[in-house]
Amino acid sequence: MKRLKCPQCEEFIIFDENEDVQDGMAKLECENCGKRFKVRLKPKRDDLGEVVVVENVFCEKQVFPLKLGDNLFGRKCNGTIVDAAIDTGDMSMDRRHCIFNVSEKDGELVYTVRDNESLCGTFVMNEILQKNEKRIIEDSEIITIGATTLILKTKK
Repeated sequence: MKRLKCPQCEEFIIFDENEDVQDGMAKLECENCGKRFKVRLKPKRDDLGEVVVVENVFCEKQVFPLKLGDNLFGRKCNGTIVDAAIDTGDMSMDRRHCIFNVSEKDGELVYTVRDNESLCGTFVMNEILQKNEKRIIEDSEIITIGATTLILKTKK
């Protein structure tokens, strides 16, 4: 259930985002003043895909959901703030290694990755990203940071 204010009378309207929403839009009517309006809802966080960290000698398998905008990935370390802190012993992975970005263009989700000035670089399908390069990536593509392999799983 979601709750929002009517744009006319500012009374709260409660609606079920699972039943009252079609194609990301909710058509609502205020019971207090009768105002009809539409609301666009952002996709849920878990609808945007995820990055899977493949188990290796340095770490266990881990899964990180993606959010709209930038998602900073790096090695877990006290005091370092990242969106996805990979719990690993891989010292060739920087604490702030690369950035996955999820954006929406013409109703479709677009996934990109770029290096965050890491020491070892970021590789997409075994090709190193150049300085300031932002590469569009697709479902199941392999990204390597340090000695760790990541796999993008996009929204189905």
